[in-house]
Amino acid sequence: MKVLTIKQPYASLIIEGYKKFEFRSWETNYRGKILIHAGLSKDKNINKFTNYNLNYIYGAIIGEAEIVDCILVDEDFNKKLIKEDKLIYGSNHIGIYAWKLANIKKYKEPIYVKGKLGLWNYDLHK
Repeated sequence: MKVLTIKQPYASLIIEGYKKFEFRSWETNYRGKILIHAGLSKDKNINKFTNYNLNYIYGAIIGEAEIVDCILVDEDFNKKLIKEDKLIYGSNHIGIYAWKLANIKKYKEPIYVKGKLGLWNYDLHK
């Protein structure tokens, strides 16, 4: 199954249903289920999300989602994102890709595994 490694707090924001778009500099044609892997690193702005009361797990698959679209962010779409949630989408994403995520599911138990760059593969039935 395809996996995407994401820094904290963004992995947890996705799994808890707050963040519906993941931003990448590259486009993907892949549509379908992916596993969400919380990487070992954390964003320098992690403290601004304390009001969400997130439980951060590092170095593990913490859930799954489905990539349903990949949108090149223009000025109008960027404004829409900021209007939706300025804290989560507050920075400028113009010129990069927003991967739209749906059908998000949090796993009860994390699966500890080393992450990788890009979309990578993992056998859930190991």
